Amino acid sequence: MTDHAEPTPLWLRILQFPPIKLFLLGYPLFYCIGYSNAFQDLTKGLHLPSAFAVAGMVALAMWIYVGFGRLIERREISDLAFNPGLRELGIGMVVGSGLYTLGVLVLILLGYGRIEGMNPVVVMIPALYQACSAGFLEELLFRGALYRIVEEWLGSWISVIVSSVVFGAVHLTNPDATLTGAIFISIEAGLLLAAAYMLTRRLWLGIGFHIAWNYTQSAVFGGVVSGSIAQPGLFKTVFTGPDLVTGGGFGLEASLIPCLIATTTGAFLAYKAVQRGNVVLPFWSQPNDSPKIALANA
Repeated sequence: MTDHAEPTPLWLRILQFPPIKLFLLGYPLFYCIGYSNAFQDLTKGLHLPSAFAVAGMVALAMWIYVGFGRLIERREISDLAFNPGLRELGIGMVVGSGLYTLGVLVLILLGYGRIEGMNPVVVMIPALYQACSAGFLEELLFRGALYRIVEEWLGSWISVIVSSVVFGAVHLTNPDATLTGAIFISIEAGLLLAAAYMLTRRLWLGIGFHIAWNYTQSAVFGGVVSGSIAQPGLFKTVFTGPDLVTGGGFGLEASLIPCLIATTTGAFLAYKAVQRGNVVLPFWSQPNDSPKIALANA
């Protein structure tokens, strides 16, 4: 006798429709980011309460993401698997810090930057929980929810564009945001972080990139993070020159140099994802009996 799987009930199929699913998951994750930022403002200067607030919001967001995946999407949460996810987290942190540092060194060698001294190491503490907040919460929302769900529906390449544009646009809300900065964020970070997920099918590599980039930018070199309020870093770094080279008030993410470095890295990861066959076809190109992930030209 052949076993037949029970049909999915209508109410669940409605909740699993991609736009509805994206709203139901994305809405609470978006508020986790907002509350995390609000708690950090309320506890500014108080390191332990700020760290606990960030840890609590990250734990809540993880619980929401895992619970939604199991109850509504009915899937294994493989994109948060610790093995080999934690190793990918470490790799992402090393590479993310290296990419930003390389951009700074190039600008110094070209004569557009200099280091004028150092601050006490203690100034590096606040940036740690701020970077963890952005790295975990924004990756859960923009790659775990937005990129992944749009990719399942419209395919990898459309999802890269959609998630990148949205990710860049939300940075327009930062205090010193510029349109140029938002466009650069869409190109460099949007591609890099989406390609990290496409390649590994996990969130950890992108989380590592995100945390380390932000932390190195703020805590190490004292740079402005995506048009937000500048804070002192370990090194007193000064950049002078055209905004297109230095990034102006938005920070180095609006500079051509880091943009080229991060975009080249993202393009390489996307190329490796294609080689692995990790490109998802849009729903209209998927045969009913085909595996979910296939090469775009298969």
